[in-house]
Amino acid sequence: MLTRRKLLVTSAAAAVSAPAIVRSAMSAEASIKICNFYALSGSTSSTGKTQFDGVRLGLEKLSKDYAMNVEQVTVDSEGNPGRLLPKIINELQNGTRLFAGGSLSSESLAIMPEIQKAGGVYVAATGADEITGKNCNRGTFRWLVSTYSAVQQTIAPLIEQFPNAKRWYTITPKYVFGEALLTNVTDLLKKKGLEHVGNSYHSFSESEFSGYLTNAVSTKPDVLVFLNYGSQSSKALRQAIEFGLKDRMKIVLVWSGGLEQYEEVGADLLSGVYLGCQYDHQIDTPVNKEIVAFYQSKLGKPPTYSHIAGYVDNYLILEAAKRCGSSDPAAIIKTLEGMKYEGPTGAEEVRAGDHQCLKDYYLLKGKEKSKMKSGYDFVDIVSHGRSFQPVEETGCKMT
Repeated sequence: MLTRRKLLVTSAAAAVSAPAIVRSAMSAEASIKICNFYALSGSTSSTGKTQFDGVRLGLEKLSKDYAMNVEQVTVDSEGNPGRLLPKIINELQNGTRLFAGGSLSSESLAIMPEIQKAGGVYVAATGADEITGKNCNRGTFRWLVSTYSAVQQTIAPLIEQFPNAKRWYTITPKYVFGEALLTNVTDLLKKKGLEHVGNSYHSFSESEFSGYLTNAVSTKPDVLVFLNYGSQSSKALRQAIEFGLKDRMKIVLVWSGGLEQYEEVGADLLSGVYLGCQYDHQIDTPVNKEIVAFYQSKLGKPPTYSHIAGYVDNYLILEAAKRCGSSDPAAIIKTLEGMKYEGPTGAEEVRAGDHQCLKDYYLLKGKEKSKMKSGYDFVDIVSHGRSFQPVEETGCKMT
């Protein structure tokens, strides 16, 4: 599936109302084309459709803020790198050079070299370490923190909080994202002198987790760690709680899907579970309050992490274009490298050496239903912070 839509805002009023940070040499009549791709069909489509809603509404706001004519192209990745790649090559052949999105790390890794070869810019919405590590390139950037950062900001705080939790068991999807999380968890446990008592791999299509949970219980872990994502992690979490595991061990989902997943699982099951996430609508920063208010006005509820990821990925491209006064990819790349800006999580920065955005990752805890202040108040923020390897340790050799 491929669609095109234009958001045109060129009035003097729109130009005046844009924040001072975005006014520059780029005129109100400037035109820019961005291709966004997400899984709008296939097994990960529920997340992909939410991401696209974030893009659609986000570009509505951004096009007004930037007084810019934005042509937005949507490509359905189908959650399949092999099917996505020819679609991206076709867009490149049609002259598109600015891209954002991705529902799976394998998608990002498949299309990065082609966009780079064509001299384009790609802001990835996926988490495998390789994207800003050994597979990094000059044209690829990422707002989401990597799996390394996510593990450091979820597992490490829990190790400190529960010093008697010596035995850890992991359940992992067998593809690049899951493998990256697992490597980082096992490395951290080894460094801390803790025991990784076992791991269960599952396929990308798995929906029944009782066997894996039985294996986990047999090792008598203190902590059960889910390294899967989206609907799979929701199903695995639900089955674990139905097995009564929440009363027998700590449970942590390292990379949660945010509010949309919390609504799916429900407060009764989520209570007491620890969750890692890139974003939460409760984050108390001026930019986040503005963005939340906008999405609230459009959706009737706060935005999810998927909404915000889609918003920020496109924001980075438009902000860089405005600052350099050009839609030329080479100029945008040069502007993005080292760019500092106020983002949803506060002061954020694009690190020049590997093109990783430096931002916080959040450890959350599901709250009891009786303590929820609203229908969207599922979690408390336990902690947040930044953990990034030095560029020379990421494996990135910029090309």
